[in-house]
Amino acid sequence: MIDSIKIKNVASYNSQGVFLENLKKVNFIYGANGSGKTTISNYLNDETDARYPDCKIDWKSGNKLDTLIYNKEFRERNFGKEVIDGVFTIGEASKEQIEIINNKKKDLDSLKTEILKKREKNENLEKQINKETEDFKEYLWKNSFKKYEIEFREAFRGVALQKEPFLKECIRQYNENTSDLLIREDLVKKANTLLGKVPSQLDSITNISIEDYLTKEKDLIWEKRIIGKSDVDIAKLIQRININDWVSQGKNYIENDSNICPFCQKETIDSEFLIQLESYFDSEYIENSDLLKKVNLELKQSISLIIEYLKDIEKAQNEIQESKLDLNKFRPLLKTIELQEAGINEIVDSKMKEPSRKIEIPSLEEPLKAIIKVIEDANLQIENHNKMVHNYQFEKQKLIDEIWRFIIEEEKINLVSYTKKQTGLNKVLIESKIEVKQKGEQWKEADLEIKELTKNVTSVQASIDEINRLLKFYGFLNFKILPLESNPNLYQIIREDGVLAEHTLSEGEITFITFLYFMQLVKGGLSEDTVSNDRIVVIDDPISSLDSSVLFVISSLIKELIKKIKNDEGNIKQIILLTHNIYFHKEVSFEGARAKGQPSVFWILRKKDKISVIKYYDIKNPISSSYEILWNELKNWKDSSGITIQNTMRRILENYFSILGNRRDDFIISSFSNYEEQEICRSLLSWVNEGSHTLPDDFVIEMPDDTIEKYLCVFKGIFDKTQNIGHYLMMMKENVDEKIFT
Repeated sequence: MIDSIKIKNVASYNSQGVFLENLKKVNFIYGANGSGKTTISNYLNDETDARYPDCKIDWKSGNKLDTLIYNKEFRERNFGKEVIDGVFTIGEASKEQIEIINNKKKDLDSLKTEILKKREKNENLEKQINKETEDFKEYLWKNSFKKYEIEFREAFRGVALQKEPFLKECIRQYNENTSDLLIREDLVKKANTLLGKVPSQLDSITNISIEDYLTKEKDLIWEKRIIGKSDVDIAKLIQRININDWVSQGKNYIENDSNICPFCQKETIDSEFLIQLESYFDSEYIENSDLLKKVNLELKQSISLIIEYLKDIEKAQNEIQESKLDLNKFRPLLKTIELQEAGINEIVDSKMKEPSRKIEIPSLEEPLKAIIKVIEDANLQIENHNKMVHNYQFEKQKLIDEIWRFIIEEEKINLVSYTKKQTGLNKVLIESKIEVKQKGEQWKEADLEIKELTKNVTSVQASIDEINRLLKFYGFLNFKILPLESNPNLYQIIREDGVLAEHTLSEGEITFITFLYFMQLVKGGLSEDTVSNDRIVVIDDPISSLDSSVLFVISSLIKELIKKIKNDEGNIKQIILLTHNIYFHKEVSFEGARAKGQPSVFWILRKKDKISVIKYYDIKNPISSSYEILWNELKNWKDSSGITIQNTMRRILENYFSILGNRRDDFIISSFSNYEEQEICRSLLSWVNEGSHTLPDDFVIEMPDDTIEKYLCVFKGIFDKTQNIGHYLMMMKENVDEKIFT
């Protein structure tokens, strides 16, 4: 069956169009000529037509059926030519044969119903699966992707930057990921290196060598007292008053060939004193002094070179963005070494001035070894970094796997629940689809069997006989349908004298015989194989030019078809009837109190400002007689402006009392017992006549509701006083109200 129809952007249908939804087995669409009915039937006849690119049909459970359309185009297509295609129907067959075919059809219908129910169940199951997938997809997107988007976006790039791929990747990672589980902080640290700018190789830092310096620092010369020879006469004096260093320095000021003392500036220097002085500062003293100078120079140079190199390291590493050197540790240690260097220089300088002194040099071993350790740690990190760079893609993928492992671990409980439920639902769905497929194969086999059985008892003669019988029965005696002599599967319309009647038939005759031919198509088919096919029927204005008797015949034929559709008899599963004739609509849609089956549904199609619009009335038939419409207008007067209510009252009173009852205004007025009530009634009659026969003026337009309500009360009183209150209550659908006047 058709579940819904969308018509838009064609003929009188605009871009918004009309939407017929919740179609049932029997559907009535009323619309005046030109309102757009034929556009609907033409589209249903060929939904692939290029004229209808924006129109759409939705079939219940996706089960598309054959569609038979009766409209103006059908009449022109089939009766605008001399030869008509024959209709195959079940003809002469035994009661047993027909019963077998009918039973097979019932079994086939039951199987089809079962298949459709299974399909509908599968559709609902698919909707449930899709809904839960959509909900879980939104949950993961909000609670995982958005949560880690900033930190790990690069890990998602290429596979999961949208909701659907992210869900699929989470499920895949849940099923396959066996990476190590790291904490978030470690992942972020690695991500800063691997998921940002592609890292480059780093040069290792050449560490300092401190052995030479430490050797100089620990040299015994610093603790040795450098003094002259003790067995010289002047040694006792020099050593006694501890002027060894003073004499050593003054010795350098004695000029050659001069006897003037550099200290007292008197001629006290003789050759013997010079010999003793030279003897005191012998070769050992000179060697020790030279060694002191050498060690002192080497010590200062060594520490100076170390400091300068460390400064170069600091400067270079400070300019490297990815430097692994911990400058927060390196800088304080370098500063300490620099400060201690100044103190050491001061101490060794004092030793140079006074070689006879013993000094102790503060050791730089501890800060130097500490700074060496900082450099070693940096080089270790550089080595690891360079290994990572050398194997960058591997390390990057490893990190991405570790990030996914971290994410799925957080959502493990939800992923387990989701995948378990989805697996179960999909298993049920697959099994059900297999069952539907198997039953579909059974249906094909059964349908083929029915077609084979039908072939043996179908012919075009049965439809010829039926059409001619109805023509004769309803007084169309001057023509009939006969098979073509050269091909009995084709028809011709022949008059009694044997002349072709195709071009001499009246419009009413063509319409009637066309409809009879269509009804045979409804029961049969244009080929033996299509006789038993399930189908829907669309009938568009079948009584455009018929007299009342034939209108009744067509109405009866359609009503009989509707009855079978509602009772699930035969292979017609749905009917859509479109008409502009109110009498025909009322006749064909009348079901009576004993109607069985699913109720019919109703629409009214109108053209407003040259645009087709439609209104749905569900199971309530909106088409009533003119008299009924007047009462409905009266009952629902508050829904309108109130301008037409006087005319409505006048027409009701005229129809009921004057036309049907042959009673005039005097009778109505005299029904009231006293003068006051008679005057009130007379004022009502004057009021309704005034409002019906003159143009509405401002007084009418601005009429207050309480005035209308007072006259409605008088209007009701007329039916009460004339003993017709039962008719009033029936038409207004009210209960008996004893109080007429308020």
